[in-house]
Order: sequence, then structure tokens, then C-alpha cells
Amino acid sequence: MYMEPNSTTENRIKEAARKIFIKKGLAGARMQEIADEAKINKAMLHYYYRNKEQLFKKIFEEVAAEFVPKIFSILGEDRPLEVKVQDFVSHYLDMLTRNPFLPLFVLSELRSQPEFFENAVGIKRSGILEKLAVQLKAEAKAGHIKPISPANFMANLMSLSIFPFLAQPMLQLIFSMNTQEFKNFIEERKQLIPQFIMSSLKT
Repeated sequence: MYMEPNSTTENRIKEAARKIFIKKGLAGARMQEIADEAKINKAMLHYYYRNKEQLFKKIFEEVAAEFVPKIFSILGEDRPLEVKVQDFVSHYLDMLTRNPFLPLFVLSELRSQPEFFENAVGIKRSGILEKLAVQLKAEAKAGHIKPISPANFMANLMSLSIFPFLAQPMLQLIFSMNTQEFKNFIEERKQLIPQFIMSSLKT
């Protein structure tokens, strides 16, 4: 029997899925658990989403659609490089704190489907990265920073931000951090990463 899609039900499903993905990750999550969390039966869940991968992609698309434009706008702004680095790191860490399940899934998807990110977000290569390249080149020419390519600059920013979330269980175990202590650790990194990046670029 055909059922009319209900936005309230779908929102409950997505909120429930976020909780389960955060708690157990993509691999450990089960559709039955998501259905139970959303207080619906499994048949209803499968009516909206055939499998958990499809559900995960839907959540990722919504997160990325909200997050990516802001990040790209930061990179394209006419502001000092140090300020842009600070804003980028702050927004990136905030997004990952709200969605700690994303990094592993995204990395696996990008490895198997390089076009996944572009298709999911609907973003095309724009002049923003070229604008960043011009700024980096101008800063280096003025003697303010060492020469660095946009690719290496972005890789440094992103890897320093993402790694703690990929290694969260290991870091919490080694340093005996509870959940709140890990959140405090991430807050500290909002200051430490920009300082590290800018210090590494100084001539």
C-alpha cells in the first residue's frame, strides 16, 4: 500500500540515525536500532531508505550542503591569511564535533568513488582555490610566509583537524579522556592548529 512521505517521520529517522552513527559508526549501526530510536517499525524505515548507506549519504548531503559553502566562502574572503585559517579551523572542528561519524565514511567513499563528494555536495571547482593560490603566492613574494602550494596548505589544515576524530577512541584510551575531556581537547585545538600552521609558514 502506498504511503505518503511524512516530513516529521523522515526528520525523526534522520535524527535517530545521527545518534546511532555517532555511537556505533557506519559499520556498527543497524537499521533495526535506527528504527527503534525513531520509534517506528523497520518496514517504515525501509520505505524511506532502502539501506543504511543511503540514509548516511542523505545525512552527509545535508551536513555538507550547510558546511561546505561556508568553508569555501572563508577561503575566498579578502581577509588576512591568519584570520582565514582561524575561521576555517573553528568552523571545521565545530562541524566535526557535531558529526564525528563523518570522517571515516567520507574517506571510504572517496576511495571507492572519487566523484562522491562532488556529486553529494553539488560543488564544482570554482575560482575560490585560485584566489587562495594568489594570496599564498603574494604572501610568499612579500616575505611573510614560505612558498606553499594550495594543495599542501589545505592538506595541512584538513589533516590536523580531522585526525583527532579518526583517532578519538585511541586518544581517549591512551590519555584516559572522558567525553567531556575530549571535547575540551578539541576546543584547545581551535587555537593550537592555527598557531601551528602559521608558525610553520613563517620565514
